[in-house]
Amino acid sequence: MIRFLRLWLAFIASFCAQLLWAAGADNETLIITGDLWCPVNCAQDAQQPGIFVELVQHIFAERGIKVEYRVTNWARAVHEVRRGKANALVGAGVRDAPDFIFSKTAVGVSRNCFYAKQGLGWRFQGVDSLAKVTVGAINSYSYGAELNTYFERYRADSARVQMASGDRALAINIDKLRKGRVDTIIENSWVMQAYLAKKGQADTLLEVGCRKIDVPIYVAFTPALESSQRYVDIFEQGLERYKAMGEMDALYRRYGIAPESLGTR
Repeated sequence: MIRFLRLWLAFIASFCAQLLWAAGADNETLIITGDLWCPVNCAQDAQQPGIFVELVQHIFAERGIKVEYRVTNWARAVHEVRRGKANALVGAGVRDAPDFIFSKTAVGVSRNCFYAKQGLGWRFQGVDSLAKVTVGAINSYSYGAELNTYFERYRADSARVQMASGDRALAINIDKLRKGRVDTIIENSWVMQAYLAKKGQADTLLEVGCRKIDVPIYVAFTPALESSQRYVDIFEQGLERYKAMGEMDALYRRYGIAPESLGTR
């Protein structure tokens, strides 16, 4: 009788603990932030808020944790996460915030590639190979020290470099490419694949070489809050499970990204 009573009390205690955990989780909110970098993270009200955003939402929803996604400029996003005003920074490289807490697994890579129409007969093979083409790039973007130096050196020579600016810079460069005003354009591979897929033009441009080295990108958690290590552990476990189940590849494809092009395997 006494043994039965102890077992019963243990069951009640365990049951109550689970109820308390569930109640706490229902009130738990994870705040993530970053600047617009679609398809990594897109507009807050978009039907597809971004690959990283969806991953965070799905993984933490499994634990009953709500996710609040905020869009702001990059400097402010880094500042808010560093101070613990937000829990995590979306689309960060280790160099962006080396003091933040990163998962073991990168969600993706940042890779700058060159694109051209079929029949160009040219591939990017280092900066010296650019002397044979006119390149379209985006003003104020960083493409790595070597390419940045090249673009700055020849930005006044429209036969070698043409810079586009503004919110429609990518669309402007693609239009120039199609009209033959530039031979090739450089763009982040995720951004280009997602843009062309959205426009129904996935096979209209060819990738003709990429800049090395790829930069791994993460969801990086604040060093200011004790809860961060728990969140990192939850996120890492979710990433490993989603990869094993093929859910990651399915998510990439929904945004027009070819998983085999990521270089994260």
